[in-house]
Amino acid sequence: MSLELDQQGSSFFQFLSRNYPQLLSRSEAFPEHGGGPSPTFPHGTTILALKCERGVVIAGDRRATEGHQIADRTMKKIFKTDESSAVGISGAAGPCMELVKLFKTEIEHYEKLEGAALSLEGKANKLGEMVRANLAMAFQGLVVIPIFAGYDYKKDEGRIFKYDITGGRYEEAEYYSTGSGGKDAKNTIKKLYRKGLPEEEAMKIAVEALYDAAEEDSATGGPDLIRGIFPIVTLIRKNEMVEVTDDRVRGMAESIVESKRER
Repeated sequence: MSLELDQQGSSFFQFLSRNYPQLLSRSEAFPEHGGGPSPTFPHGTTILALKCERGVVIAGDRRATEGHQIADRTMKKIFKTDESSAVGISGAAGPCMELVKLFKTEIEHYEKLEGAALSLEGKANKLGEMVRANLAMAFQGLVVIPIFAGYDYKKDEGRIFKYDITGGRYEEAEYYSTGSGGKDAKNTIKKLYRKGLPEEEAMKIAVEALYDAAEEDSATGGPDLIRGIFPIVTLIRKNEMVEVTDDRVRGMAESIVESKRER
């Protein structure tokens, strides 16, 4: 059988969908289980992003839950997609990880064929297309809800995109959080956020928002000073992406704990 890549243009995702659909997640892989209890899968929450003076901060806690149990205390939920953007994942861990890998490949594939970088808005649109392709699995409980953030060189600013389970893509002007602790995290950011935040302050707000979410939501893991497990915090600025070190996040967490103790 002859496979014509040109029929799908520069999209690796469309190429797979047309020629090798069995390599993509499909609802047929999860048949009806009868009248018994629904199977449980590891789920990850909470993720957030907020703009700052020179770009955007994206962060996530490290806990994954399976039902009422902790499935993983060190799950990574923030992933670098290229030199100017990153994606945060919440939802069913397996499909989330698969989506991230495919999304990174999609961007690399496009840039190799076209010989030019895909715009930030173009990346956001492609991610929405992949989320939409997961809709059948979402109806079975395998929901994938990402946050996409990056630096837009055309607009010369950081930008944040959120999604619904149908692949709908929406831009947030200042900040956003999602996952089971997303509402609590958003409440904290709302109280502390202001336009033009210095980077250090924006990162500390991100850590505090995840701390507060963990206080209210059992599926969100807060900074664990004993085990040395801390949220992943990534700063995206023009021509640079920095994953904040655990030692630096520990300092922020200890400062937040001390401040709360004094109050």
